[in-house]
Amino acid sequence: MGQKIKIVDKQTGKIVKNVTIYDETLTTNLSSDNEGFVDVSEFKSTETIIFSHISYSILRVTKNLLSKQNFTVYLTKQSEQLDEIVLSVFKKEEKSNRIAEQIAVVSAKKIQKISPQTSADLLATIPGIKVQKSQFGGGSPVIRGMESNRVLLVVDGVRMNNAIYRKGHLQNAITVAPNMLDKVEVVFGPSSVIYGSDALGGVIHYYTKTPKISEGKKIKSQYFSRFSSVNHEVTNNVSAELSFSNWASFTSVSHSDFGDLQSGKNRNHGFNDWGKVFYYSENTNGNYAENPTKNANPTLLKNTGYTQTDILQKFFIPLSKNTDLKVNLQYSTSSNIPRFDRLMELNDDTDVSDLKFAEWHYGPQNRLLISSQLLINPSKIWLESGTITAAYQNIGESRIQRKFGSLNRSYREETVNVFSLNGDFSVPLTENEKRVMTYGFEFAYNDVHSNSYGKTLNIINGEIDGFSDTFKVQSRYPDGGSSYLSSALYLNYRQDINTKSTLNTGIRYTNTHLEANWIDETFIKLENSNIKTDNSAITATIGYVFRPNKKWQLNSVISSGFRSPNIDDVGRIREKSGNVTIPNIYVAPEFAYNAEIGVQKYFNNKKFRLGANFYYTMLDNYIQRDFIYNADGTIKQEDFGDVSGNAVSNQNKGNAYITGYTANYLGKISKTINTTGFITYTKGRTYDTEEPMSSIPPLFGQFAINYKKNKIELGTDLRFNSKKNITDFNITEGIDNHDLTPIVNTNATNDLDKYYGTPSWFTFGLNGRYLVSDNFSAQVRLDNLFDVHYIEFASGVSAPGRNLSVSFVANF
Repeated sequence: MGQKIKIVDKQTGKIVKNVTIYDETLTTNLSSDNEGFVDVSEFKSTETIIFSHISYSILRVTKNLLSKQNFTVYLTKQSEQLDEIVLSVFKKEEKSNRIAEQIAVVSAKKIQKISPQTSADLLATIPGIKVQKSQFGGGSPVIRGMESNRVLLVVDGVRMNNAIYRKGHLQNAITVAPNMLDKVEVVFGPSSVIYGSDALGGVIHYYTKTPKISEGKKIKSQYFSRFSSVNHEVTNNVSAELSFSNWASFTSVSHSDFGDLQSGKNRNHGFNDWGKVFYYSENTNGNYAENPTKNANPTLLKNTGYTQTDILQKFFIPLSKNTDLKVNLQYSTSSNIPRFDRLMELNDDTDVSDLKFAEWHYGPQNRLLISSQLLINPSKIWLESGTITAAYQNIGESRIQRKFGSLNRSYREETVNVFSLNGDFSVPLTENEKRVMTYGFEFAYNDVHSNSYGKTLNIINGEIDGFSDTFKVQSRYPDGGSSYLSSALYLNYRQDINTKSTLNTGIRYTNTHLEANWIDETFIKLENSNIKTDNSAITATIGYVFRPNKKWQLNSVISSGFRSPNIDDVGRIREKSGNVTIPNIYVAPEFAYNAEIGVQKYFNNKKFRLGANFYYTMLDNYIQRDFIYNADGTIKQEDFGDVSGNAVSNQNKGNAYITGYTANYLGKISKTINTTGFITYTKGRTYDTEEPMSSIPPLFGQFAINYKKNKIELGTDLRFNSKKNITDFNITEGIDNHDLTPIVNTNATNDLDKYYGTPSWFTFGLNGRYLVSDNFSAQVRLDNLFDVHYIEFASGVSAPGRNLSVSFVANF
């Protein structure tokens, strides 16, 4: 009897053709047909059958086992060894041993093990990434000393960066729930050839889960629940996957409720009051309190809690053998998010009860994504495969603030509509794919609306009873509307020179067009209230991978990148800490020129790897926020409503450099024990002003050991940060928040003499997971076991203290 088996992609459920099937002696050699079938009757029942395909991991399975799998073979693109399949570098699947850039991949299994409260917390576990927080409802990733609008966020092939991504710190990384992610890929260094403007430090690409089709009707669902003691977090996630022969659906709904955060009590750094909350504002959720309230527990960080809801709906529809359609709907919303660091600002540095703000919070942070992806495989001479992505995004954010002693509440609301169209295509120039060309285009149009107004509270018997008056408030961005259009073409070429070396080259042309219009000139009058600017750039990269043998891999990359000024760079107006930021319509693009070398050494048949990446990035015409000076050399003063302060603006400077390295290891010590670890060092200085660059973290790292056998997983991890001296902070911009580090001399007038800098710290954690059954598992994590108090570099809120986290996963 004939014994036909079907070979399918484990991730999508689609058939895989042209798979080579053979035995260990190579006496039998077959190939799957165009329907994914192959007859294996030639093999003996106890014989091991090997399945090999260029895009998949090699699979070895006995013929007896195939009958238990209903004669269906599932091929996966995740290698059991350390050479993973990566998509983000070229927008085409490539094995990591062909990629010269430094990369990091976090799988869904690892995300489940880490069990992060937010996606920002997930990013903080990736080698080479440091995360800053101004409030607990946030997280601004730093890659190679680059942050915010110098780091590109992408979700399912769609740029998340928009025209108001600012210089400083951003909280947008948390708007994708960790439970919805299939994996995260990070590309370090300038990646402007593939992704265009903004990718100076690197690219963080979120990939959400995708449903797969099935010959028969299949319905799978999952329930996830977690409780964390440190902030009484309760997270629940419900997902369902429907699989049919001609379509599939995946639905996920996640809701998190975060209470106020408990910071650590073990203050090894020696600063008894640093980071404590002695007084706080009770002006939340419609309450009114005329004066600050004393905190009975100063280590409990009042005004850090918030809630967030994330929804994902994705459809996968095979239109034909060569064409698939993905429809992707995402929505994320939050409650009001208190801006903790601003709520802790004092009018008088010596009086902890003299808080400046009664109210300062972000309104609900909303993100809507609607996208469709057409995946084509025409197998033509000029086009083997490609993806066309059309997307619409709507981003809404707002800022509400009011000072103690005032009844005037100001509102600033921003809405960004983004329309984008991407095309990414590839064609092998040889049959064995030793030479491959990829090419594509991108269009993205940002429509920005900025609104502002003020309302005076009407207080009756100590409660808010509507509003008694309205007043004008300066908008954050041009109140007449603004837009930002980016269009680009790119071309990549990859060639396997021989079995030991691979060459990657690429070039991209990008053009940007910005328009902005200011109407109200009550507070600030500009030289030109209606502006139009055009910028363009050509960026290129060349990478070389050399594999002298199976145990060594050497990488080298030379690349360039750029960032074109967006609406925030050109047109932002705001006040912070006595400085008033005003627009500068003459800001020009900044450029990055990068060189890096990587080395990897494999052991034990590629089950253990040591690696290191060294880089040097030169910034030219870099953008920095700086003071505006009068002709006599004094700092210009600017009125901003009821505030008068030093005038500052984004300005182009000369040259600067950022250099550093990440050393890491990964692998299996034995069949049951594996270990990972990394150390990252970064240094950045300006050549023109001879001062430190902003967003340069101190030396940091992490080490972990994990044990897994049968149904039990156990692990331990150590995280650490070295000290960062105050002399290594950029004082001019203030982005590093040096004024939030411990005070060592209250009488000093010079910040370098007054503040300490960031103290060193380390934390120790334990984790365990038990597989109760095939459908139910329980996980426990105990982080910051010794309850250490610390604050991450440049952050405005203390890190969590000792935290017991318990989670459950049930599959149906």
